[in-house]
Amino acid sequence: MNNIQIIGPFRQIITLEGLPMKGVINDEEILIKENSYVVIEGDQITDVLSSLPKNTNEFTFHEISGDHILIPGLIDCHTHMVWGGNRAKDYSMRMAGKTYQEILATGGGIFDSVNKTQKANKSDLKESLTARVKCQLKDGITTMEVKSGYGLEPNHEVKLLEVVKEVSNEMTVDLVPTCLATHVSPKGWDKKEFVETVLKELLPQLKENGLSNRVDIFVEDNAFPIDLADYYLGKAKELGFDITVHADQFTTGGSELAVKHGALSADHLEASTDKEIEMLAASDVVAVALPGASIGLGMHFTPARKLLDAGASVAISTDWNPGSAPMGDLLVQASILGIYEKLSSAELLAGMTFRAAKALGLSDRGRLSAGYLADMIAFPVADYREIFYNQGRIKPNMVWKKGALL
Repeated sequence: MNNIQIIGPFRQIITLEGLPMKGVINDEEILIKENSYVVIEGDQITDVLSSLPKNTNEFTFHEISGDHILIPGLIDCHTHMVWGGNRAKDYSMRMAGKTYQEILATGGGIFDSVNKTQKANKSDLKESLTARVKCQLKDGITTMEVKSGYGLEPNHEVKLLEVVKEVSNEMTVDLVPTCLATHVSPKGWDKKEFVETVLKELLPQLKENGLSNRVDIFVEDNAFPIDLADYYLGKAKELGFDITVHADQFTTGGSELAVKHGALSADHLEASTDKEIEMLAASDVVAVALPGASIGLGMHFTPARKLLDAGASVAISTDWNPGSAPMGDLLVQASILGIYEKLSSAELLAGMTFRAAKALGLSDRGRLSAGYLADMIAFPVADYREIFYNQGRIKPNMVWKKGALL
């Protein structure tokens, strides 16, 4: 059997070729290839054709019947998908008027998930992560970042990152592991001593065992204050780690650290002011909007429109976690963010594909173009704008990962 596939025809193929990595994108800039075919060799796209070639014996043809549109596989660049238990009690407290910070201060919030995750055995954590990954794949997400951070103490953080690695190896999916040991400081620990333990004991172990090459830190006074986060990020970068930052969720300061240390992304940004927006726009740091957290916490959205207008690169992700963002549905969240922040369909698509890939340091996915991975999803509609018009209710009915139909 030859190694070349041709798949189609698709009513529309949205390649996202030529669209900029930063700033505003109007829908008129999207190149729509109508009634076209995609050519795949191995795990990569080699071409998009307007007609079927005559030499049919040189490839395997997969005919698509009915109206379908094809876009790149989605990329969820910020999740916390490995955890034990749930936080339904916290959610009820928030609906009753308690703030996230108030719940955290009384021992709920992250600490509740930490207790349940530390008690969970590895097989249960694998089973629950596998189930969440399967949900993501059905939604068309073919690359997912997964943070640790509900283990906190080094041995528990290693356990979580081992689970991520094992699930990634066992499934047809790319999971990008990020160490978020610095989510909050474990109870009974001095924050500075904990940061030193992570730097001297945990991070070298992760590097040696290939468990993670990325670190994240939650920058808030009741998590890790600016001066300590500044120290940690500098040392982690010296150790060879890529960095990302939970920035400006409730107070500012984190995005400035992200820019200072050349982070791949600054995520959340709900509290960002014009100062932070201009700073991010002038940098190569991707601004990651997390509408699921805004919905889960009942607070305003990341100022995505202002960020784009200023010239920033904006990605969109679920923040799927047991506390502030339990929904985990990227298409629904992006559709809601789009209507509230007045984003174009092109900006939404870019934010979940090639701009999200940049937030993970990946340049081989997020567009349907020669040399890119054949990560693709098809929707049973005639016009790509119907995806967001239906507010995420329509899901893809075909998903390809590296050229294989799942």
